[in-house]
Amino acid sequence: MLTPPSQVKIFAATNSNYISNDIVRELDLPLSKINIQKFSDGEIQPEIQESVRGDYVFVVASTNMPAENLMELLLVIDAAKRASAKYITAVIPYFGFARQDRKDRPRVSLGAKLIANLIVASGANRVMTMDLHAPQIQGFFDIPMDHLDSSYVFIPYLKALGIDESICFASPDVGSTNRARGYAKHFNGEMVICDKQRKRANEIAAMTVIGDVTGKDVILVDDIIDTAGTLTSAAKLLMEKGAKSVRAVCTHPVLSGSAIERVENSVLTELVVCDTIPYTRKSDKIKRLEVAPLFATAIRNAVENKSINSLFIR
Repeated sequence: MLTPPSQVKIFAATNSNYISNDIVRELDLPLSKINIQKFSDGEIQPEIQESVRGDYVFVVASTNMPAENLMELLLVIDAAKRASAKYITAVIPYFGFARQDRKDRPRVSLGAKLIANLIVASGANRVMTMDLHAPQIQGFFDIPMDHLDSSYVFIPYLKALGIDESICFASPDVGSTNRARGYAKHFNGEMVICDKQRKRANEIAAMTVIGDVTGKDVILVDDIIDTAGTLTSAAKLLMEKGAKSVRAVCTHPVLSGSAIERVENSVLTELVVCDTIPYTRKSDKIKRLEVAPLFATAIRNAVENKSINSLFIR
């Protein structure tokens, strides 16, 4: 049983009830009561239905379908702040807008920085998230951030496959090179890079493989799988280059549009994802791993002022 100096209250956003219930079960706590009313025009009004005065408040909200869910998160934080909560942590398993982390073209928004400003302005004292698209987004916040790593979940699963001798890690694009390198270092395995060129967002013009995958069991590593175009194209190319099998581990299963059909019709042996985003459609190729125990431990350590260093394998 969690026994902090003050009460701990954990509130769930509408789309994150599933993971919130798993988190409170790990902590042996009840899920705190909140009513989130939605008017006919889409306006959101949260009402916290129990006292939070002087309490540690955690608001669990993934921001997939980011506009609506982000606004709900901000309003719940504001409600807790105005109800005199002692310390408010925004627990965001999937941080929407994280792909807008830099100005790579003229006259575009720096969306991730704007969202960081909004979260801080709403009254959050801390942010807890997992696998940001770009780690430097942590620097966009002027409050503490706990940036959890999905390797804590994926590595035990990969070890259980028993393919350590032939394992090879691949980055589906240059942006994921550091992630793939971290896994390769942990397994003392090899790494290759799939270099892609885009015509426009979500559309690939060309792709080449840098490295040798002949006879290897290849693991593609990425943080987000959205349309699945890059991942399935990379898997096909790797098999054509002589790979024995190709799997993928992707933290956040956005899986928009016809992504699931692409995965099912691809050469991928399986796609392993975390449950940071609600995922209801079933596919024999998609394996979902729970992250609630990881977040529960991070919450416990944050409340008890303990380090979270033990939650990082690499």
